[in-house]
Amino acid sequence: MKKQTINLWKKEEYRYPYAGEFLPNITTYLHEDETVRPAMVVVPGGGYAFVSPTEGEIVAKRFYEAGYQAFVLTYTINMFQLKPLGKQPLRDISRAVRYIRYHAESLHVKCDQIVCCGFSAGAHLTGSLAVHYQDVELANEPYAEISNRPDAVLLCYPVITSGEKAHRGSFDLLLGEDASKEKLIWASLEKQVTEDTPPAFLWQTMTDATVPVENSIMYTKACREAGVLCELHLFMEGRHGMSLANEDWATNNIGEDSIYTMMQQWQTLKTLYGQNPDMVPKMFVSSAKAESLPDFAVKWTEATTDPSKQEEQHKDASAMQWPDLALTWLNKILR
Repeated sequence: MKKQTINLWKKEEYRYPYAGEFLPNITTYLHEDETVRPAMVVVPGGGYAFVSPTEGEIVAKRFYEAGYQAFVLTYTINMFQLKPLGKQPLRDISRAVRYIRYHAESLHVKCDQIVCCGFSAGAHLTGSLAVHYQDVELANEPYAEISNRPDAVLLCYPVITSGEKAHRGSFDLLLGEDASKEKLIWASLEKQVTEDTPPAFLWQTMTDATVPVENSIMYTKACREAGVLCELHLFMEGRHGMSLANEDWATNNIGEDSIYTMMQQWQTLKTLYGQNPDMVPKMFVSSAKAESLPDFAVKWTEATTDPSKQEEQHKDASAMQWPDLALTWLNKILR
């Protein structure tokens, strides 16, 4: 397996404040042979406040084992409501798809079989590209002549609507607490589906207490009405953020190298602490002083984990079937 990190932006062209030395990037999981394969771009969730390591590497490896060239996108986030993200995360994922398609030959990727798989807010980002890939603001970049349209999307317990059933925190960090009605409608994905929207596979649990299951149902209904190929699986039980829903997820066996998705959190805290220490909440001062990413990951976990309130994670025999169901569906969509 060839694993490397590829920055999507040059330092001088990336302007999101408080990011420190971080640049949005993709981490590759490539087969070291000459076989040309479909690509899977994994987009972890985190409410647009962080990029979850539990939905990165283990998911990429699952699709790698199924024969895909896999990539994990670490995109721009907004910790502590510092500055609304606007379209910056969308620019990140747009450039990722264009980069992979532009370099399809060297990456041994089938340029007409690029799939994006998003989780929670990462699914909102994935869905945003699916419905807004033609946005004019995404065209002014080096790969503008290359299509940024995914050939299919997998939306896992997705944030979809900005309406009554919204996960409000995601939209506050994305657009700001005072976002206009027009911006909220633009970001409400069920209102933006057209006949040109890529095919979608969705799954969620009926007992999701963080993102209402109606989000998945709304998007599926919009696809059906627009004539977009789609498939929806609703599992009877399970918490939000189940990733693969298997034993590795339940026991947090996600690999020591999976913490690279936390790079912007570390860089943001370092930058804030260096510029204005008073901006850093006391509980995160130790994390801000971390000398390395592994050190930061340990201190961040200590600061954010309350053992008395920690929800026990259990694998689910039903929900853990979702990758196989998605792969079966993709075999029909990508043929």
